[in-house]
Amino acid sequence: MQDAIMIQQAGAPKLAVKADLTGKTVIIVGANTGIGLEAAKHFASMNPSKFILACRSEERGKRAVAQVEKATGLKNAELWLLDLSRFASVVAFADRFEKEGGRLDILVMNAGIAVQDYQEMEGWESTLHVNHLATALCSLLLLPRLLKTASEFGVQTRLVVVSSGVHYWTSITEPVRNSPNILKKLNEKESFPQGTTGRYQESKRTPTNISFVRRKANHTVVLNVLFVRALTAHLPPTSPLITTTSNPGLCDSELTRDFPGWTPPSIIHEGKKLALVSWTCEEGARQLVFAALAQVDGIRGAYTSENEIAEPSDFVISKEGKECEDRIWDETIEILSETTPKVTEIVKQYLTV
Repeated sequence: MQDAIMIQQAGAPKLAVKADLTGKTVIIVGANTGIGLEAAKHFASMNPSKFILACRSEERGKRAVAQVEKATGLKNAELWLLDLSRFASVVAFADRFEKEGGRLDILVMNAGIAVQDYQEMEGWESTLHVNHLATALCSLLLLPRLLKTASEFGVQTRLVVVSSGVHYWTSITEPVRNSPNILKKLNEKESFPQGTTGRYQESKRTPTNISFVRRKANHTVVLNVLFVRALTAHLPPTSPLITTTSNPGLCDSELTRDFPGWTPPSIIHEGKKLALVSWTCEEGARQLVFAALAQVDGIRGAYTSENEIAEPSDFVISKEGKECEDRIWDETIEILSETTPKVTEIVKQYLTV
């Protein structure tokens, strides 16, 4: 399965689905560059009535809004500042939307970071903070608005968390599973994978050498997949909110800017070394659009890749994977509830135990 998935990278699928988003609200988190910016252009071309680009940098965010307007003609794109390295910024963003935003139809959690060395943010390793905890916090705080929109307007709403095909090479190792707290164990400096792309291959889509991924039993890339599966399991089976994780594929983006000397990955197939061809960011962004708009059976809680629903990794669907999913969900809710009591209230009001 693993070789086949990477070999499919050769050609990007076409944009598979479009929709008229008139009257609807779309938020893209991490929209100032790369896949997020290109996804913003795709959604903007569908005429959303309210369109928010959530970015950390005001300067780069303004530039992204101008690029979206120039590419699509949409005049109502808004820049809202959001810094996933600070929990307080996530809470402030959600509070602002609750006061000003009205309906929310599509939320795309695309932002992520890659670092080579261990860095700490608010007591957490930086990629664990940004790519999992803050992403989960933003998703949960906006959950009531997604559900209220679905109820008031009789529509399906969508939450898309951008993940990675690299989760096929990733699992939560036995020593981590045997620890009293999985996330706290992953947070230890000693657990941080040294070299190449640090922990990014554990948490999102990674620009690393495939053989390296296979050698390193990394963990965090799978957290996005497990979070969406857990959230779906805690929503009512008939919930009008559909959550998905999306694999945009290996894309040529700014993601590798902190890794000097990085070269495109390769894979050994049938005794030959094959270099994988990166997609453009626009091609990768098509996958986010599919996850947000596709009307296909089984999309609820699904992992999507190459314009279709794909089976997640053997670890994710294993007994051990389900146990980790449940534990990490509980640990995540506990951590985020300490950040703001709103998380506890949302879980009690909208989610099942």
